[in-house]
Amino acid sequence: MTTLIEIKVPDVGNVAEIDVVEVFIQAGDSVELEQTIAALETDKASMELPSSVAGTIAQVFIKPGDKVSEGTLVATITPSTTAAASIPSAPAAPVPTAPAAVIPAATVAEAIAEPAKPASPQPLPAAVATTAATAKEKAHASPSVRLFARELGVDIHAISTGTGRKNRILKEDVKNFVKKVMTEGTASSGTVGIPPIPAVDFSQFGATETLKLSKIKRLTGQNLSRVWLNLPLVTYHEEADITEMEAFRNALNAEKGKDEIKLTALLFILKAMVAAMKQFPSFNASLSSDGENLILKKYFNVGIAVDTPNGLVVPVLRDVDKKSISDLSLELAEKSAKARQGKLMPADMQGGCITISSLGGIGGTAFTPIVNAPEVAILGITRAKMQPVWNGKEFIPRLMLPLDLTYDHRVIDGAEGARFMATLKAYLADIRRLLL
Repeated sequence: MTTLIEIKVPDVGNVAEIDVVEVFIQAGDSVELEQTIAALETDKASMELPSSVAGTIAQVFIKPGDKVSEGTLVATITPSTTAAASIPSAPAAPVPTAPAAVIPAATVAEAIAEPAKPASPQPLPAAVATTAATAKEKAHASPSVRLFARELGVDIHAISTGTGRKNRILKEDVKNFVKKVMTEGTASSGTVGIPPIPAVDFSQFGATETLKLSKIKRLTGQNLSRVWLNLPLVTYHEEADITEMEAFRNALNAEKGKDEIKLTALLFILKAMVAAMKQFPSFNASLSSDGENLILKKYFNVGIAVDTPNGLVVPVLRDVDKKSISDLSLELAEKSAKARQGKLMPADMQGGCITISSLGGIGGTAFTPIVNAPEVAILGITRAKMQPVWNGKEFIPRLMLPLDLTYDHRVIDGAEGARFMATLKAYLADIRRLLL
């Protein structure tokens, strides 16, 4: 009579409850020595439970979602003839893998080109489920890779073969699978697995009129949606004292003739921002497409968002660091006029390093501008206003300018963003610093 071999949960170090994540076997399956039969998780690590003998699964006693502990019976195995003579005296210990908590959000973002998901991942497009349903081969992957796949909402069985040793599925295979599904989903449905907003017949509530969006607005909307899904954005709000700068600007404009172009505050902000970018090179950079390298730029081109009848466009002022305030004033006036007339060429809107979006002529106290990728930051400006500011002895009236800096958190961290804004504030508070 053949003896059944019991596979039990080994000692994993004073853990009362261990979660059963996946079970890779069922009754009747043939298993090899050291083949993974189940994936277990504690609050600190994910681990795979190997078979201690080659043979045929007689019965399985656990299922995904169960809570087990040391000594819990996992399965019984009828050993093969060759294995019966070399049955180990005790079950092999599980092989710990990387802790579940160490999968960085940046890796997930790189894989699916979206911001980090909640703990319960959204389902991928139907193509994933269809592929999984038709997959015939068993997926061979470590628990850490399976956990990574679950974080992305991927059924590991949808990936039939991997690029690892003996066709083992690696994280790169999961990433490539998700990218493929996302590309196909975008091409076929225009979405990336996000449930669409239901269509509504608004005419049932009253009279309506349909206006076709301009091409500029459609393309802008697509680009902003792409950025919103791909970049982890942070917006930092600050106020700069521009009292002295405005007094200087008004004095310069008073000296100009009637037909000369007047200087605006935006020109001084341009110069101050470029000076700050020289001190913080990460703001004058772009992340490589694979997310592995930061491309630092040695030129300083600044995009200026311009409101036009057809939508928002962003002409680029080139080599801002090499031009005078007067030169920039003429160039800005020329490109703004071309933008409103719809005469900007594609080359006029390419090559920007950073963008400024100003609502100062309209109003507002703060807003959240969206980064114009592949740039990594954008500066928002709203209307300046006089405020009482405490100088240590008394309140004095100062002209304060609200600033809103949105940046790509993959490239710029919070401390660097705050230091950049502090430097920009210092330049705007005393424009003479630009001469140093």
